[in-house]
Amino acid sequence: MTFDVIAFDADDTLWHTEYLYADAKQKLCTLLSAYADATTLVEGLETIELSNLDLYGYGVKSFALSMVQAAVTLTEGRVTGEEVLGVVGIAREMLMAEVRLLDGVRDVVSDLSRTHTLMVITKGDASEQVPKLHRSGLIDAFKMVEVVDSKTRDVYARLLAKHRIVAECFLMVGNSLKSDILPVLELGGFGIYVPSDLLWSHEHVDESPTGHSRYRELSQIGELPTLIDELMRH
Repeated sequence: MTFDVIAFDADDTLWHTEYLYADAKQKLCTLLSAYADATTLVEGLETIELSNLDLYGYGVKSFALSMVQAAVTLTEGRVTGEEVLGVVGIAREMLMAEVRLLDGVRDVVSDLSRTHTLMVITKGDASEQVPKLHRSGLIDAFKMVEVVDSKTRDVYARLLAKHRIVAECFLMVGNSLKSDILPVLELGGFGIYVPSDLLWSHEHVDESPTGHSRYRELSQIGELPTLIDELMRH
């Protein structure tokens, strides 16, 4: 078995991200505590965020718009201009946050880049994701970088066709079964699932593809090179 391309998700696969959103929700609850309890604010924000996905897409900037909408809606318009600026400030902090690589990522990516063609496929806003990749210090290891609005079977098929990659020789590594693994398995590729400590509820699936011949699960990304060597021997 050979792999023409090994692709990685970015957020919460290469670097920590979901904690930023969890922290932002806590800060929003503190900022708006005079208007509603934390449960009401978080649930309301998440409902608004999901309703905006098709229009705004993924990323901090889209999340910021949803936070502003939530601040106005959930306070019934009583939120002050200063408090709205506070919401914007939360988003600015997220955009300026340090890129914190997951344990083992730098060594794994460096080692694999010597023997394989590596690629990043991540959801979100390119104006956010590409700078993060540069700040991470990993950019030189990746030959291809794709920032997409969603990760569906059709999107992966389009990317494979664009880069002339045979699905059976494509391996995707990620922390979301819904976005990173299941669509690739449907196309005939390999999916390596590395669960993260935090996962957005929108990314949860009811069943994992345990038993699928092209699916593997690792406890941490440091195990990836050994697994790839084993797969290539078969």
